[in-house]
Amino acid sequence: MGEETVKVFADPFFARMLGSVSRELSLVDFQLVMLTLHSPRDHYTVSRYLRSGHVDGALFVSMHGRLDFDYESLGIPVVLCGRPVAGGATLSYVDADNTGGAGAAVRYLLDNGRTAVATIAGPPDMAVGIDRLLGYRQALCAAGVLDPGMIAYGDFSTMSGQHALLRLIDHRPGLDAVFAASDLMAAGALHALRRLGRRVPRDVAVIGFDDLPAAQLTDPGLTTVRQPVGAMGTRMVTEILAQIADPGREPSRVVLDTQLILRGSALRSLAPASTALPQDSPANPDLPATRSSAGVFGTH
Repeated sequence: MGEETVKVFADPFFARMLGSVSRELSLVDFQLVMLTLHSPRDHYTVSRYLRSGHVDGALFVSMHGRLDFDYESLGIPVVLCGRPVAGGATLSYVDADNTGGAGAAVRYLLDNGRTAVATIAGPPDMAVGIDRLLGYRQALCAAGVLDPGMIAYGDFSTMSGQHALLRLIDHRPGLDAVFAASDLMAAGALHALRRLGRRVPRDVAVIGFDDLPAAQLTDPGLTTVRQPVGAMGTRMVTEILAQIADPGREPSRVVLDTQLILRGSALRSLAPASTALPQDSPANPDLPATRSSAGVFGTH
């Protein structure tokens, strides 16, 4: 996991991913070992462990681009959760269609009469942050209304969502919609809007990304982009087992579809319950699944 331990246990995304991976590995009698790597020292320690001969393969989740990690020198099968920020031509990865999902969310807001759509983007050193921001920008550019002053950044945490929303309101008080790159940041934005007396969705619509269980518990319920976290974990295990069985296997790049889940935070009327809208453009097709076996967990 490419995050600090406290964040891994605080963000429900990691629990869902770990649960999915652990279940799949248990079916083939492989033990999951979780390692966290956040600092250069962590990278050295983890690299040394992975080269020790005690593991069969490594899954990396939530890796940041600011610290290069030499995956190819490990000498074991590797699969990433999410595309690498740079390079990685020889690496396999499993991802959600972050660009398409973000674009679908922003187009929904525009199609429903929102004219000043801001975003709380994820970390710019992570592919997931880059791709969701790209989807936001593409949708607004197509509509001819992109405003760089409507972009603020967070770290996927609730508190960072609150702070980013306050910055956005300070610079663009007329905003009428917010696309947050994670549900936790969207929840923080909802809290900040309530403190400011802004009504959701009447004054400001809010959409998140993930569809964590907590998205149904916010007030109002959170409209969000559902990414298939469980399916991503399952596919990562399939790919790592295939590599272990066939070390010369060609790298695979799998991108899974997302869905826009409509709830009260972005509806003109609060009457409809949760509704799923598939995004307009299909994601990259899955490559055929294969079978085999694996060991360590690396990084969202």
